[in-house]
Amino acid sequence: MSENKDPHVTKFVYDFTEGNRDLKDLLGGKGANLAEMTNLGLPVPPGFTITTDACKVYLDSGDEPAELRDEVSAHLDALEKKMGKRLGQADDPLLVSVRSGAKFSMPGMMDTVLNIGLSDESVVGLAAQAGDERFAWDSYRRLIQMFGKTVLGVDGNLFEEALEEAKDAKGVVSDVDLPAAELKKLVKHFKKIVSREAGREFPQEPREQMDLAIHAVFDSWNTDRAKLYRRQERIPGDLGTAVNVCSMVFGNLGPDSGTGVAFTRDPASGHQGVYGDYLQNAQGEDVVAGIRNTVPLAELEAIDKASYDQLMQIMETLETHYRDLCDIEFTIERGQLWMLQTRVGKRTAGAAFRIATQLVDQGLIGEAEALQRVNGAQLAQLMFPRFDTAPNQDVAKVNLIGRGIAASPGAAVGKAVFDSYTAIKWSRSGEQVILIRRETNPDDLDGMIAAEGILTSRGGKTSHAAVVARGMGKTCVCGAEEIEVDTKRRRMTAANGVVIEEGDVVSVDGSTGKVYAGEVPVVPSPVVEYFEGRMHAGADDADELVAAVHRIMAYADRVRRLRVRANADNAEDALRARRFGAQGIGLCRTEHMFLGERRGLVERLILADTDEEREKALGALLPLQKKDFIELFEAMDGLPVTVRLLDPPLHEFLPDITELSVRVALAESRKDANENDLRLLQAVHKLHEQNPMLGLRGVRLGLVIPGLFAMQVRAIAEAAAERKNAKGDPRPEVMIPLVGTVQELEIVRDEADRVIAEVEAATGTNLKLTIGTMIELPRAALTAGQLAEAAQFFSFGTNDLTQTVWGFSRDDVEASFFTAYLEKGIFGVSPFETIDRDGVGALVRSACEAGRATRPDLKLGVCGEHGGDPESVHFFHEVGLDYVSCSPFRIPVARLEAGRAAAESKGSDSR
Repeated sequence: MSENKDPHVTKFVYDFTEGNRDLKDLLGGKGANLAEMTNLGLPVPPGFTITTDACKVYLDSGDEPAELRDEVSAHLDALEKKMGKRLGQADDPLLVSVRSGAKFSMPGMMDTVLNIGLSDESVVGLAAQAGDERFAWDSYRRLIQMFGKTVLGVDGNLFEEALEEAKDAKGVVSDVDLPAAELKKLVKHFKKIVSREAGREFPQEPREQMDLAIHAVFDSWNTDRAKLYRRQERIPGDLGTAVNVCSMVFGNLGPDSGTGVAFTRDPASGHQGVYGDYLQNAQGEDVVAGIRNTVPLAELEAIDKASYDQLMQIMETLETHYRDLCDIEFTIERGQLWMLQTRVGKRTAGAAFRIATQLVDQGLIGEAEALQRVNGAQLAQLMFPRFDTAPNQDVAKVNLIGRGIAASPGAAVGKAVFDSYTAIKWSRSGEQVILIRRETNPDDLDGMIAAEGILTSRGGKTSHAAVVARGMGKTCVCGAEEIEVDTKRRRMTAANGVVIEEGDVVSVDGSTGKVYAGEVPVVPSPVVEYFEGRMHAGADDADELVAAVHRIMAYADRVRRLRVRANADNAEDALRARRFGAQGIGLCRTEHMFLGERRGLVERLILADTDEEREKALGALLPLQKKDFIELFEAMDGLPVTVRLLDPPLHEFLPDITELSVRVALAESRKDANENDLRLLQAVHKLHEQNPMLGLRGVRLGLVIPGLFAMQVRAIAEAAAERKNAKGDPRPEVMIPLVGTVQELEIVRDEADRVIAEVEAATGTNLKLTIGTMIELPRAALTAGQLAEAAQFFSFGTNDLTQTVWGFSRDDVEASFFTAYLEKGIFGVSPFETIDRDGVGALVRSACEAGRATRPDLKLGVCGEHGGDPESVHFFHEVGLDYVSCSPFRIPVARLEAGRAAAESKGSDSR
C-alpha cells in the first residue's frame, strides 16, 4: 500500500488497521469504530474508509479530490490481495459494501449500497463458489434495487411493487421463499426498470459501480431528509460524511446464516440483559428496514450457540472498552460471526439515567462522567405525564386493540394518520397526530417529527422507526403484528375487529407497547412526583428511575456554580418552584398581578387627568400590591425575590381602540353619546401606539405616570418590613425594566431610595433592598458600564433583547417567515429557543464584562426563557452569570445543565 510521505499532502483513505475511535472527525463514527474493533482483534471484515475531508472537497467543488482515485485504487489493490480475489472477479468475485458514516450517528438518513461487484458475469461465479444459485441471484437483485434507488435516483416503490408482484405470482409471503428462477426473472425486470427510469443500463463494470456508489454517499449528506435530521438533532451541516468500503460477508446464505443488531443493555429501559433482533437468512438492511419481523436476540442461542456465545463475549468486551451502552451490527455467514459496526447506542431518557448510575456502580465511570451522559432534554422528557391504564378505565371509551414492542417510552394521544404529508398538514393546523405505518423509512422523517407518537405493524427495537424515535424522544410502538395497516385505504384493523379510520383518536404507550382506541387519561410522571416531594426511591421500576434521577441531580447540585431561580408571579407558583429546587425568584412580573378585576384600576391610573384622580387610583392599588408581595415573600422566605416594576405593553391595559370607536359611533348615531366613553376614546387615541412592544412601557411608563413606581416600591418595602417584624427573612430586589440610559435609572433609583428610607423610618426596620435593572435593549448592553454605576444587579431579559437585536417580534415571526428560515438553514434553531451566541450572546458577554469592570460585586442573572434552555445555560455559565431564572417546570432542567456546565468546564476526570 502506498504511503503519503509528505506531511503536507492530505491523506484521503485509511485502512481499518490505520484508524481508531479518536478519529471520528476524519473517519466518521462508523469508520473510527470499525478501526477500533479491528485494533481490538475482533472479527471485522477487511476494508478501508474514505475521509470526511474528501467529502467536503467533493461537496464544495462538485468533484472528488484529484488524488482520491489513486488512493482508492491502492487500498482496493491491498484489499484484493488480502482477500485473494478481485472486485467483481468472474469466477470468484470480491464484493464490497459502500456505506456512509458521519461523525454523529444519523440512522437511516444517508445511503448504503451492498453487493458492489456483482454483474451478469460474476453472479454465475458467486453461485458456483457459494454452491447456492438462489443466494447469488437474491444478492444481485438487491444490488440492482439499492443501486437503482440510491445511486441512479429510481423511485424505490417501482422495485418494491415488482417484488410484491413476484411474491403474489408464486403465492408466497416472504422474499426468502422466492426460488432462484423467479429471482432471475426479477433481476431482468429490475434492469429494465433501471434502463427505463434512469436512462442508462445498469453498470456491469465493478469499479464504475463502486465509484458511483461513493459519489452517491457523498451526495446523500445533502439530501432533504439528512438536512432535516441534522436540524432536528442540531448537527452542524459542514461536517460531511466518510465512506466505508468493506468486504462483503453474507447473512443470506441459508438457515446457518443471518444478520442482527444487538445492544449491550436495553436502550428503552437501561436494564441489563440480552437485547436485540436477529433475522435468519437475511442481509443487514432487512433488519433495520423492518420489512420482515425479527426474532429476539436471545433466540440466537438455540439457533447457533457458538456464534451466540462469541457475540456475548464481544458485547462484554465492547461495553467495557467504550464504558457505555453499545449498539452492534453483526452478520453470521455459515456459522462465522462478523462484526459490521459498533457505536455508543442511542437510548431513551429513562435508560440514559439508569445506565449512567449503573456504570458508576460498576466502577466504569465516575460521577462527573455520569453527569455528562444525561442532559436536560432527557430530564424534560421524563417529566411528561404517562398513561393511567388502571383496570377501572371505562372500556366503552378506551379499548385495548393491540400490543407491539415498546420501542421508545411515553404517552402519546392523537388522531390516526397514515402518511407523513397528512401528519405535517394536520399538526400545523394544531392537531395532535399518531403516525401509523407498516414500517417507516427515512422519507418519513418529517412526519415522525410532526407526530406525537409512531406506531408500526412491522419491525423490532432496532428498526428505523424505533432507532429514530428513541433519538428524538418520541413515543414509539413497533412490530404490532396483530394490527393490519392499510395505508392505501387509510385505516388499520385490530385482531378484535376494531377498525381505526384516519382521524380516529388512538393512544400509544411506548412504555408497555400497548395500543388503545380512544383517549387514555394521563397521570403525573413519577419524576415530577419526586420533584414535588410525593415520591421517594424504592424497589419498583418507577422508583428505580427516580433513584437514578435523584443521584444525578444531587451531584449536579453539588458541583454547579450557577444558582437557579424561578419566574413566578404568585405564591402558588413560588411554592411549586421552591419544591422543584428554586433558589429564589428571578422575575416577578407585576403586570400579571393587575389582570382581571384589577385591570380597571390600572386603566384609571393611566387615564387620570388630575393629581387627585391619580392619587386615588394609586391608593387603591397600594394595599393590593402589598398583599401580593407579603404572600410572595412568605413563600420564598430566606431566598431572594426580584420584583420587576410594572412593564405592560400599554394596549394590554387600555380598551381596544376599534371596539371603543364602534361603541362611541353607535351611541352618537342614536344621539345617546356617553361623556365618559368620549373622554376615554380621546385618551386612548392619545396613547395609541402602532408598535406597543416598543412604546410607552417599562421605565418610560414609570417616568410618565408620576407615583406609579413609587407606589410599587412602597408596597414592596412595607411588605418586607411586615414580614421582617413577623420574624421572616424577606430578601426583595427591585428591578427597573426597559432602561436604555443611566439617566432613566438614576431618576427611578433616587425616588426608590427615598421611599425605602421613609418605610424604614416608619417601621423601624433595616430592609437592605437592592436595586438593579433589566438589560433588554441593545443600548443598555452597550452602555452597561455606565448603568452599573446606578445598578446593584443586572438581569438580562433575553426575550426582548432577542427581539430588539434581530428586529422581529417573537409573537409574529413564526406565523410569517420563520418556518422558511429554518427550512433553508438560515437558523439551525429559533433564537427565541436557544440564545444566539454570536449576536445576542455577544451583547450579554460584553455587558457582563463592562458592568463588573465598573462594579466588581455586580450580581448578574438572566430571566428570559433562555434561562431554562439547556444549551443556553452552558453559555450563561461560560460568561460568568450568577444565576438563571426560568419557569417552575424547567427548574430541574436548569439545575442539571448548570451542573453539567460546571463539570464540563472543570474538565473533570471521568474515572
